[in-house]
Amino acid sequence: MNAKSESLLKSQNTTLLALGPLLKGLSDPTRWGILAELSLGEPLMVKSIAKRLGCSATVISKHMAVLRRTGAVVIGEGGLYRIPAAFLPVPGQRLVDLGHCLLRFDAATAGA
Repeated sequence: MNAKSESLLKSQNTTLLALGPLLKGLSDPTRWGILAELSLGEPLMVKSIAKRLGCSATVISKHMAVLRRTGAVVIGEGGLYRIPAAFLPVPGQRLVDLGHCLLRFDAATAGA
């Protein structure tokens, strides 16, 4: 990344996640589903996410561990997972800005 890119990211107050772990975190359809569910900003429990995605809570927990390591999700009070507010540029829209990429879950889930 050059100085101009770094300056632009700092001026936009964007947190830049490590690219390698982020790519690993985004490389699985279940993790995409998890991020899509969390993209509106509503904190959710593993059990709720599992029910919405039709998976077991154990499977979702394992995927959440990967997403936590990337920094794409955090766990808060009561075991509720959420995407950090800094990555949700427009409240109420299904957009997630992870610094390296902008994820549009409104388009990605329109046909689902």
